[in-house]
Amino acid sequence: MAKSLYKTLEVSEGASEVEIKKAYRKLARQYHPDVNKDAGAEDKFKEINSAYEILSNKEKKQQYDQMGDNMFGGQNFSDFSRSHGSQGSADLDDILRQMFSGGAGGGFGGGSNPFGGASFGGGGSPFGGGFSGQQQAPNLDIQTNVTIPFSVSILGGSHSVSVSGERFDIKIPAGVKSGEKMRVKGKGHAQGGRAGDLFLKITVAPNPDYVREDDDLVKSFNVPLSAALFGEKIAIQTLEKEIKLKVPQNTKNGQRFRVKEMGAMNRKTKVRGDLYLKANIVLPKIDELDEDLVEMMKEKLPKE
Repeated sequence: MAKSLYKTLEVSEGASEVEIKKAYRKLARQYHPDVNKDAGAEDKFKEINSAYEILSNKEKKQQYDQMGDNMFGGQNFSDFSRSHGSQGSADLDDILRQMFSGGAGGGFGGGSNPFGGASFGGGGSPFGGGFSGQQQAPNLDIQTNVTIPFSVSILGGSHSVSVSGERFDIKIPAGVKSGEKMRVKGKGHAQGGRAGDLFLKITVAPNPDYVREDDDLVKSFNVPLSAALFGEKIAIQTLEKEIKLKVPQNTKNGQRFRVKEMGAMNRKTKVRGDLYLKANIVLPKIDELDEDLVEMMKEKLPKE
């Protein structure tokens, strides 16, 4: 015996009440007209709601399990709704009310109402309300922007946000970029015992010491002239820790040194980029140098 309502909700015929509700909520969010603008999404949303109206009610579900799609004249519910509407745009609420009130025959045994005359605008839906265009549940989701520190975007961590008068911490994954969106479940508007989700659009605050190039980071560091000429180890503070970099003799201004896997995390590959340290050679002030050294430099330094 065909039972297309279970296929509509993408669950097995033996699915539990919890599984049916979970499947419904997932599909309803996917096809809600406020979210999905594809052609046919609204009709699909209505079918999902009508399927849930039946399968979430113990009495109705029991009768449907006994009769299956014979209730719809042997058609599956999708075909049944299209055959009773105009070019697939049937209002399923009106169709079912008409069927249950005895206004049409179909597979209901000459107009008798196997559901005791109940309409489908009621409380079986955890979204509250029916599935006609005028009865769609309100969107309880919140969308807002949040700015996070540069170091948190690279290393990940906790960040405090305030929404609708409530302050709470969210977990930021390592490697997040400006423009990415995060979803925080259950932190949207609350109504009727349920809550929407919070959608955050991320903006990463700039850092004067770092430039991000894809998954790599570039940081400039000062190199005294003596270290650039003769070589020296220089302590450099990175986002994570202090490191010692060996600067070789004859280091040139702008020369880069690579520190492996100290860049940003690639969230798809889970591989970190590299940190490039860019030398900024600091010239001494002539008036602070020894006079004899200045005279010797004037005489000995190459002119070209």
